[in-house]
Amino acid sequence: MKKVCRLNCNLTTKHDAAYIMRRIGMKEVNMTNYDILLKQADELLESEPWAVSAMSNISSLIMQSLADLNWAGFYLVRNGVLTVGPFQGKPACIHIQPGKGVCGTALQKDETILVPDVHEFPGHIACDSASNSEIVVPIHSNGRIAAVLDIDSPLKNRFSVADKAGLEQLVKLLEEKGEWS
Repeated sequence: MKKVCRLNCNLTTKHDAAYIMRRIGMKEVNMTNYDILLKQADELLESEPWAVSAMSNISSLIMQSLADLNWAGFYLVRNGVLTVGPFQGKPACIHIQPGKGVCGTALQKDETILVPDVHEFPGHIACDSASNSEIVVPIHSNGRIAAVLDIDSPLKNRFSVADKAGLEQLVKLLEEKGEWS
């Protein structure tokens, strides 16, 4: 059943409502329930802990759970370079050098990078021209970075501090329960 908002727009899902709120400049309450997302990811890791299978399902889980995304997936460190891994979205850049773009910078700095507007990020790599904001979280295994979680949105300012905290918890779960070999 459709609901009509005061702006005379049809709303069919929480994603529609979030989009309208962002378009008119309203701040919204973080609509992603990271407690549920983490429980679902934990169950996926319990059923199959191999990191590649887990990343495949987790990228799908992220795309289904977070509103306003156009890409969610992983880049794996291979021979010192980030190489595209499991993802949901349009075809992606295959290799990213350390220090290049948001992913390479997160790898080089070993820290989460939240970018409200990718067009203002020096050296941004536009794998999908529709992307306007991005968050990248490094993933560790055996004391080194094994991969990064990369999520893009067509909206500027899509990712919040709450998203950062929730996604870092998700990565921690993958680090603790994922089997990387």
